[in-house]
Amino acid sequence: MIERESALALPAWRDMPPSLTQHALASEAVLRALARRFDEDEDVWGLTGLLHDLDYPSTSQTPERHGLEAANALAGLLPEEALNAIRAHNSEMNGFTPSTRLDFALRCGETVTGLIAAAALMRPTGLEGMITKSIKKKMKDKAFAASVSRENIRQCAEIGLELDEFLAIAIEAMRNNASGQNS
Repeated sequence: MIERESALALPAWRDMPPSLTQHALASEAVLRALARRFDEDEDVWGLTGLLHDLDYPSTSQTPERHGLEAANALAGLLPEEALNAIRAHNSEMNGFTPSTRLDFALRCGETVTGLIAAAALMRPTGLEGMITKSIKKKMKDKAFAASVSRENIRQCAEIGLELDEFLAIAIEAMRNNASGQNS
């Protein structure tokens, strides 16, 4: 399996816009926190979060390929469970159905980063002091971060988490990541 430092050195990282890099790092933090919560392999889950959008710059105009090309490019570098999760995170467009805990963890974990990041931008203290109640309120406001799929976030139930616990894990992971702590 590829090491994190080698993953960050992959040529595709050079084409990543800063916002996508931030999303990838936040997704990694959330997936690592979820792996710890479920006693799963933190490196596998973290790398899955880190690399899930590796193909986005090259597939943004062909969304039906997003996730599939990343998985193909990462074959042999990640275990099959990680490749399947990367494929399944875009199932609405590419047809690869999520079925495992990691599949659903990536779907809800990478999606929630957008909502939390958008909420943090609206707060003078950013992630500091953010609570689950405020994110749940933002989820109800369909105009706020309108492109973020609330349905995908609610798939946390598929991994055995209530929404409040999932949001608390994600907020803490992103806060720790932003402050440079190990998440």
